[in-house]
Amino acid sequence: MTGAPPIDQGKVRRSFARAAASYDQADVLQTEVRDRLLERLQWVQLQPRRILDLGTGTGRALPALAARYPDAEIIGLDLTPAMLRVAVGRPASPSGTTPLFVCADAARLPFADQSIDLVFSSLVLHWSPALDAVFAEVRRVLRHPGLFTFSTPGPESYRELRAAWRAIDQTPHVLPFPEMRALGDGLVRAGLAEPVMDMDMLILKYRNFAELVADLRATGTTNASTGRNPGLTGRRAWSRLAAVYESNRDKDGLVSATVEVVFGQAWAADPARRRQSPAAEIAVPLGSLGRRSG
Repeated sequence: MTGAPPIDQGKVRRSFARAAASYDQADVLQTEVRDRLLERLQWVQLQPRRILDLGTGTGRALPALAARYPDAEIIGLDLTPAMLRVAVGRPASPSGTTPLFVCADAARLPFADQSIDLVFSSLVLHWSPALDAVFAEVRRVLRHPGLFTFSTPGPESYRELRAAWRAIDQTPHVLPFPEMRALGDGLVRAGLAEPVMDMDMLILKYRNFAELVADLRATGTTNASTGRNPGLTGRRAWSRLAAVYESNRDKDGLVSATVEVVFGQAWAADPARRRQSPAAEIAVPLGSLGRRSG
């Protein structure tokens, strides 16, 4: 995908393996975004028989999905075995639904064509080194009129941290996130229909820079781009970085971290319609590329 970040998938797997035990205690951002994505399902008329939580992590979305769709089979898929072990140990949902768990790459889904009715994916896509392949796989496994709904950080995320690092050196230290329009283009290329996206801007507050770093590490949020400096950052550089970051405290003495969250959805195209018009193009309505603050 044009504009997609170059990701070291081995680094991603190792980061989340280390974070598995601490993830649920530190996923304030992840919970907020996941809840907003789940909330969007109330406006969708869909009765899925099979749901895929793509990048389920520790399985926090599974009980809510089971409660909303009690008759559906639910599958939690993740790249990291350690995260799935936490998900498997999660208490059963009130509906009694027992999820299935699969360890696999989102770009190589181990499911049959047109076998999934809802693909739900929160804060996962930016970790893939092959977004076009992920979108193509989602399109392959979705059966009409299935829905793909997702959230992902946008390019304005952690802009304060980027700015602080630029005062130290010019090496990339923060993962580059995909732009909204690039995501829309990728959905169209994959053959998904009627893509719609919008954006929320979230501001996280911390008492100090160390608290922000601890939060990022506890949730596996590290720089996994292939252009990163593979060496360790020295104590002096970290001290300088903290001083730069904390020089921008607000009136309450807190430091901020901005997270731009892009929400998107697209549908499995009608196979009959595609056969009738094999050369037809699927366009993203420009008016649907909205921006909201929250």
